[in-house]
Amino acid sequence: MAEVIRVENVTKRFGDVVALDRINISFEKGKIYGIIGRNGSGKTVLFKTMIGYLKPTGGRVVVGEKEIGKDIDFADNMGIIIENPGFLSRYSGYKNLEYLASIRKLIDREQIRESMERVGLDPNSRKKVGKYSLGMRQRLGIAQAIMENPDILILDEPMDGLDSQGVNDVRNILLGLKKEGKTVILASHNKEDIEVLCDAVYEMEHGGFKIPDTGHGSE
Repeated sequence: MAEVIRVENVTKRFGDVVALDRINISFEKGKIYGIIGRNGSGKTVLFKTMIGYLKPTGGRVVVGEKEIGKDIDFADNMGIIIENPGFLSRYSGYKNLEYLASIRKLIDREQIRESMERVGLDPNSRKKVGKYSLGMRQRLGIAQAIMENPDILILDEPMDGLDSQGVNDVRNILLGLKKEGKTVILASHNKEDIEVLCDAVYEMEHGGFKIPDTGHGSE
C-alpha cells in the first residue's frame, strides 16, 4: 500500500514540557488507524503537528512527498476535526458549510448538500447552528471534513456527543471511505469504535508510543 503520511522523529516541546518525544509512524492509503491514550498523552498535539497547526521542535512530517512547514504550510488533501468544530452560531448548517466551501472553491452547492445528507442532516433546515445539539454539531463537523472529498481524514473524537444511531452512521461512513481508498486517522476513547473500525491501533503515553497492537477491525 502507498504511504500517505510519514512522521519522522518528531519532538514537540512547550517550554520544559515534552508533549511529543521522537515520534516515528507512517500511515498507508486505504486504512483506518486508531490513536488511543489518556488525556494529555499527546494525541491532539500529534494531530495538530501532522496537520501543520503546530511546528515540531524537531523532526518532520511528510504528506505525500511534501514536508509540512517547508514545502507546504498545510496539506490540501486533508479533512479535519480537531477538538470542537467551530461554526458561526447565527447561521444554518448549510450556510456554514457554504461559507467554508467558498474559501477554496473546490465544490458546488450540490456536493455540500450531499455531505450533509450523508451524515443525517437536512441541508434545507434553517435551524441556526447555535441551536444545534452537541451531536448535530458533531455531524456538521464530519460533513465539513468530508465535503471536499479529501484523501486523508484526521478526526479527534469524531463520535463525541452522538447517540447510538449517530455512532453507527459515522462508523458506516468511515468504513465506506476506507473502501474508497481514503486514509482515516482517529482518536477515540470508545474501545468499541477502535475494535470495529481500525486496522491498526497505536497507544500514546507521555508523548510517545507503546508497542502497537495491529490486526484490529475488518479487512
